[in-house]
Amino acid sequence: MAEFTTPDGITIAYDIAGEGTPVLLLHGFPQTRAMWHAIAPRLAQNFTVVTADLRGYGASTKPPRMEDMSFRHMAADQRALMAHLGFDTFHLVGHDRGGRTAHRMSLDSPDAIRSLTLMDIVPTHLLLSEVTQQVARAYYHWFFLAQPEPFPKP
Repeated sequence: MAEFTTPDGITIAYDIAGEGTPVLLLHGFPQTRAMWHAIAPRLAQNFTVVTADLRGYGASTKPPRMEDMSFRHMAADQRALMAHLGFDTFHLVGHDRGGRTAHRMSLDSPDAIRSLTLMDIVPTHLLLSEVTQQVARAYYHWFFLAQPEPFPKP
C-alpha cells in the first residue's frame, strides 16, 4: 500500500501494479479498493492498474467536515493522485459510489479520461423522483445519503 496526500490534506491509500496504459478503479459503498482483488491482477497484465480508497473509506482519511465528502471532492482527490503518479490521461472505472465519483470526474476533468465505465449506478434524481415501495425498501439507505448537510453527522 502506498499513500498520497491531497492538496487539502486528505491521505489517499492506493495500490499500483502492472505496466501500460493507466486505469483507475474506484470502489463502491461501503467497500474499499480491496473489492478489485480478483480483477486488478488480470488487468495488470496489460495495464498500469491503480486501485484507491475514496476519502473516508478504508485506509484513506476522513475529512473533518461532512461537506468535504462530496463527489466533487472525491473526484478531485483521485485526479490529483493520478497526476501525482504521472498520468495525465487514464481509463476510469467506477462501481456504485465510485461510479458516481467517476461520473463527477468525467464532468470536471474530461480531457483526462480516455474511457469511462460506470457500473451499478442509477441516476439518483430518477430513483428518488420515481420511487416505489419496492425501491424504497431495497434502497432505504439512499434516503439517509441524500439528506442535505449537516445531516448525516460524521
